Amino acid sequence: MTDVLIKVGFVALAALNGAVIFTIMDVKGASWMQRRPGPLHVGLRGFIFPLAEILKFVQKEDIIPTDVDRPVFKWAPAYVVISAVALFAVVPLSPTLVVADLELGVFFALAISSLSTIGVLTAGWSSANKFSLMGGLRAAGQLIAYELPLILAVVGVVIQAETMSLVGIVEKQIEWGVPFAFSGQIVAFLIFMVAATAEMMRVPFDMPIGESELTMGFMTEYSGIRFLIFYISEYMSMFVLCAIASTLFLGGYHLPFLPVEWVNIYGPISLITKTVILGFILVAVRWSFPRFREDQLQSLAWKFLIPASLLNILVTAILKVVL
Repeated sequence: MTDVLIKVGFVALAALNGAVIFTIMDVKGASWMQRRPGPLHVGLRGFIFPLAEILKFVQKEDIIPTDVDRPVFKWAPAYVVISAVALFAVVPLSPTLVVADLELGVFFALAISSLSTIGVLTAGWSSANKFSLMGGLRAAGQLIAYELPLILAVVGVVIQAETMSLVGIVEKQIEWGVPFAFSGQIVAFLIFMVAATAEMMRVPFDMPIGESELTMGFMTEYSGIRFLIFYISEYMSMFVLCAIASTLFLGGYHLPFLPVEWVNIYGPISLITKTVILGFILVAVRWSFPRFREDQLQSLAWKFLIPASLLNILVTAILKVVL
């Protein structure tokens, strides 16, 4: 029982720390790229921003509109945050520093990540608001469309590694001596990152929120702590999906030329560094590109990403048999 509580505490702490790190990186990236003086200078050079955000939303009143479906409305944020937090359980910081090294780790990660779709759709449907409903329907369509290339991109890695364990995938990359992103899975890596960005509903894939069109989309009627849960969950998901991408495609906790005996020391540093680098790329994309139209968003998934991921699976399978 004690071990379970320790693991649960570790997962919760990792999720919160990841959200804080990426929140700071997002606001300071915006301040740097768009010359916004607030987050860059105010409050310990902007590093107090996440705490200020949390305190602001915690002290706000949790308003529940009269016509909402109250049980569904209240539980919707829980689905989203559970989906984000549970993913941390299978991300390995080293061969031994992992909460659960599941044989079907990849399957678990992909399955649990789809739980957020339920939260977003129920949030939009239960809000009794036409903008929220439209945002929820957009989110459901977007998440379903981009889950397919996300899953198909990972299939190529599973074929190449011959295992679905995340630790096993990293060990196979160590055996090969080169990360999968540079040994035949570069297309899958790019597809995964694009699809993951769409799963997080970040710019340029933020159609379900679309402030200029839908106020705040499926979150329009939420306030106080419930809105904060949605807000934090975005950065939790951003951190953990970048960590999973680093594990699957960039060697995870491994660093070449360092003794394997020290992996418990440098492994977490290696994985977090790779995760932050990928996160910085997502931040740069957010503040550099405009929002897609809905037809452009769906066309990218169905006409380009899914065929490209299927082709990648075919080529990987052929090379696996031939070589």
